[in-house]
Amino acid sequence: MNTYSFSIPQDIIVGRGSFEKLPESAKKLGGKHALILSGPSLYKYGLVDRAINLLATVGIQADYFIDIEANPSVTTVEKATGTFLDCGADFLIALGGGSPMDVAKAVAVVAKYGGKITEYEGGGKVPGKVIPQIAIPTTAGTGSEVTAFSVITDHERDYKLTVFSYELLPEVAILDPELIMTTPASVAAACGIDAFIHAQEAYISLAASPFSEAMSEKAMELIGSSIRRFVANRKDVEAAENMMTGSLFAGIAFSFARLGNVHAMSHPISAYFDVPHGVANAVLLPVVVEFNALADHGKYLKIYNTISHIKRYEEEFSHPMLAGAIRSLLAEIGIPGSIMEAIHGVKGKEEVTPEDVEKVLPAMVADAMKSGNIAVNPRVTTAKDIENLYHQAL
Repeated sequence: MNTYSFSIPQDIIVGRGSFEKLPESAKKLGGKHALILSGPSLYKYGLVDRAINLLATVGIQADYFIDIEANPSVTTVEKATGTFLDCGADFLIALGGGSPMDVAKAVAVVAKYGGKITEYEGGGKVPGKVIPQIAIPTTAGTGSEVTAFSVITDHERDYKLTVFSYELLPEVAILDPELIMTTPASVAAACGIDAFIHAQEAYISLAASPFSEAMSEKAMELIGSSIRRFVANRKDVEAAENMMTGSLFAGIAFSFARLGNVHAMSHPISAYFDVPHGVANAVLLPVVVEFNALADHGKYLKIYNTISHIKRYEEEFSHPMLAGAIRSLLAEIGIPGSIMEAIHGVKGKEEVTPEDVEKVLPAMVADAMKSGNIAVNPRVTTAKDIENLYHQAL
């Protein structure tokens, strides 16, 4: 067994109604003035105002920045940082899905140390503690509230850059299942399968440890037993709680074990064609699972039994059954079956052809190979392998 270590230096609050603990958490943090980073939909639904009003009960002032897109850009980080500095805030609240949390982490770095977020790309570039953050997820998917990554799109390069540092971890994460119970079915499906893939890739990663495996197994169990029910009915309280907790555990797992080929390959799809992150991951998952089967040493059966309607014993199981179970699950929850179908589901991308994708495929392959996730994928992967996998999923 490889030597490993872990630490979870965060306060994590989970449970129905826990959003009401925001004032208590903010006071404990020592903040006097918050900048809330969120999206236009959550502002429209009144969640941003609710956060502002909660903070006001303990005398904490709050401003907000809500111009955050699905795949947040370098420009968005610059604008949000400007708002933070101009309003005089001293801490950040990320309210929403992975996008506001990615932006909050990036602002926390740039507002403290200056420059552009592109200067902090990779690992080991963040010099020290950053602006304090509270993360309040409103989707069950990214696990970003407990991860040390910020993923930002650089449109100048058509590339999703990643900043990695444990300094990025929010000091507090508040997980209230009530906040995800109005999620549209399509978003619940995309975010939910993203969380499952986090757990699945971390589980089979070469960097996995007994700690990360325990987190992955529980995450897959919770999500696999609940994702269909949650997509069918977001008011299902038990399913919502299981999805949110499963997403949390999956985020912890991949913070320590990293991911794999699915995530390495999905980022270019989102960067070039604006496909939502969870959908981009999902359309790649079956073909990557088939590719990685050669390296399996018993974990595929465990994964299969978390999502299949029919549980199997070892003597009844064969590797192709996992990819089949995944395809069945994706179809049941309404996920596209291919890259092209996913692209055509994006507004403004309906006319994109396979030939258009082929033109940028060499650049997509190159970008995927830059990902550190390739190095921990269980099967050694070359650029030619990545190209073949894209073609199979196309």
